[in-house]
Amino acid sequence: MNIFSNLSKRARIGGVVAASAVVVVALAGCTTDSVVASPSSEVVADSSKPTIVMVHGAWSDASPFDAVSKELRADGYAVVNFANPLRALGTDTEYLASFLETRTEGPVVLVGHSYGGALISGAALSDPDVISLVYVNGFVPEEGETILDLSSKAGPVDAEALFDMAPFPGDHNVDLYLKPDAFAGGFSNGLSEAQTATYFASQRPIAYAALIEPAAANPAWKSLPSWYIAGTEDHSIDISTQRFMAERAESTLVEVKAGHLSMVAEAKTVTKSIKAAAAAQ
Repeated sequence: MNIFSNLSKRARIGGVVAASAVVVVALAGCTTDSVVASPSSEVVADSSKPTIVMVHGAWSDASPFDAVSKELRADGYAVVNFANPLRALGTDTEYLASFLETRTEGPVVLVGHSYGGALISGAALSDPDVISLVYVNGFVPEEGETILDLSSKAGPVDAEALFDMAPFPGDHNVDLYLKPDAFAGGFSNGLSEAQTATYFASQRPIAYAALIEPAAANPAWKSLPSWYIAGTEDHSIDISTQRFMAERAESTLVEVKAGHLSMVAEAKTVTKSIKAAAAAQ
């Protein structure tokens, strides 16, 4: 249960903003009259447009969305990044639902990359403000399916060859890091060596438990319009699996000649699809 369910978004957000302003003013040793307004050169979000929420997947943070986010903000969209815990499918999904409740106001488009696709499928219906879904090389599980099920659809996964494993206490609690060759060849293929090095250095592991947890009932793609950007050169999720998931979800399918990080290789195409999803309201 969301412990804040008895509070409105506006009341909570307003209270947090007001409290933060008091703290900032106190620390600065000044009165509210001396607070300087934001520079007029900043791009102001158009309140008539939905907020775009970026949900990254495993072995990444939100930085691969930077070029897409920059273009969206330049066009007046508010863009916020969700810090995906990558711990367990159920609790990660609940955390995204809480994030939507506390950090967004008005219509929302959810954009999920890879494992993030499973999260937006599970969390979207928790917030009636979510109007559409965009999957970028994303997993789109049906009830009861696991990420490992879908990953293995085109063939078995060789964990020993792909992952460096860092165990921590508890059942199935092993963090999985992609090995250098697996990262370059299967995750960032098609990008420059410099880009690969940057993303590899900032990769975030996913817990093994998250990959074997069945998806919950009533995924949002059954009732919300969705778009799917599929990378034909993706070596992490086979293109046949991506097409299968997009067709099953009745998503608007857009194929690009790109690897797993389509939002880096084909930022303009991904941005265009997100804008199309934003127009679905």
